[in-house]
Amino acid sequence: MNYAITNIINTHRLKWVSVFFLGICSLPVQALPQVKAQALDYEKPTSDVGGPRTCFWNRGPFSADPYINVAYPDANVFYWAATFTIPEGAKLQIDGEFAHARYQSLISYDEGGRPMDSVADYLVAPKLNNTNPYQAGADRQAEKRSYRIAVQTGMPPEIERGVMQRNVVRKSIYAPTYKKDQQLLIYRIYLPDEKTSITGGVPLPEPILTLSNGKTLKGQQACESLNVGQPLRIDPTALNIPAEQYVALRDQPDKPATWPASNPASWYIQYDREFLLSMYSGKKITAGRRSEGGFYPNLDNNYIRTIVNRKFGKVLVIRAKMPKVTKSFYGARQQQDADLRYWSICSNQSFANTRVTDCLFDEEVPLDAKGYYTIVVSREEDRPRNAKRQCGIAWLEMAADGDGLGDEDMAVVQIRNLLASPDFPHAVQKILKPGDEQSVMKEYFPKSRYMMPSMFEAVFPCI
Repeated sequence: MNYAITNIINTHRLKWVSVFFLGICSLPVQALPQVKAQALDYEKPTSDVGGPRTCFWNRGPFSADPYINVAYPDANVFYWAATFTIPEGAKLQIDGEFAHARYQSLISYDEGGRPMDSVADYLVAPKLNNTNPYQAGADRQAEKRSYRIAVQTGMPPEIERGVMQRNVVRKSIYAPTYKKDQQLLIYRIYLPDEKTSITGGVPLPEPILTLSNGKTLKGQQACESLNVGQPLRIDPTALNIPAEQYVALRDQPDKPATWPASNPASWYIQYDREFLLSMYSGKKITAGRRSEGGFYPNLDNNYIRTIVNRKFGKVLVIRAKMPKVTKSFYGARQQQDADLRYWSICSNQSFANTRVTDCLFDEEVPLDAKGYYTIVVSREEDRPRNAKRQCGIAWLEMAADGDGLGDEDMAVVQIRNLLASPDFPHAVQKILKPGDEQSVMKEYFPKSRYMMPSMFEAVFPCI
């Protein structure tokens, strides 16, 4: 079977569109120029849901359409999940190559979709005579880039999350068991380099299982012993909140039709699930565990979000200063330290269907001479004619059907700050309590106002 992935960069919007060619003949895997021919050796084509998978990473890819679009994925990120059970007395290791990408990680979760442990790329020691391209000053294009990390059963250590750690090396990730001893890992690849596949030009990592008798299993044999085909035993609310609960929160009789959106927009840091729902309930909630309230969130990210409603105006204009980020998309040679590893802004639908409409990542957002961005959020039909890169304006699409459950004017807009430098005082990670978002982020805080398309065209001339 012939299986190749071609990445197309849309000139309107830097984005991957993966085209899959399936043939009858048995030929070696083909890949893009500058991508190793063996890059997809472990990946199997499918005819139902597009994208590469393996026997271990058999759930995914999760991302924006046309991939599996749930749990608010970033449109420029690709996720794979593995559910398994390590046999008693056995040892599991994950063997792989560092992806050609902005970031990669392994994160474990419990049955509620709450993150338990995270091991980011730069924390993993490379194999002997190999390079970890995510460490400061490293060669991002190094050919020898292999690693191996152990998977432990048990609770992880308590460490600070979302901030770059110094002088720390992780040799293992903890994957606690939940219902019927199930364990769950998610493998993430953020922003693969422009000329690579969605796996970052390398194979998906492979499980290596050493049984209690010393026998080592790989590939399909390891998958069978790990029982990777077991049913997913998660809570019903891990991926979304029930539709009827969402509609009841949205359509409260004593609230305006725009509830809970405000003008100007109000931004909220992400804590636990109760705090997330308080955006709709209006209850005063004490801040819980940070970055836990979403749907399979990334512990290396901290988030702020706002509810948008176009009844205030057909376009939402957002302006702020862009943090300095680690640039990578166009194949930068050296890994550089920065304020953040990655920044993005996404337009999503409701908490009930948790779909992403689209995202913008840092390198594709035009900046003015002082480093500020201007982003317009609107439906495609309402897009101002000057909301384009040539005019210094970025455009973020809002879904035509709004929240996907009856309110065509509603969207959720979310900003990610990934792996903040401990020396950057204005990251979302530095917000210690709700209400301090603007005072901590200062010029990096997203200020916004609603407008009509013609008003925007008048106020922001394209020179």
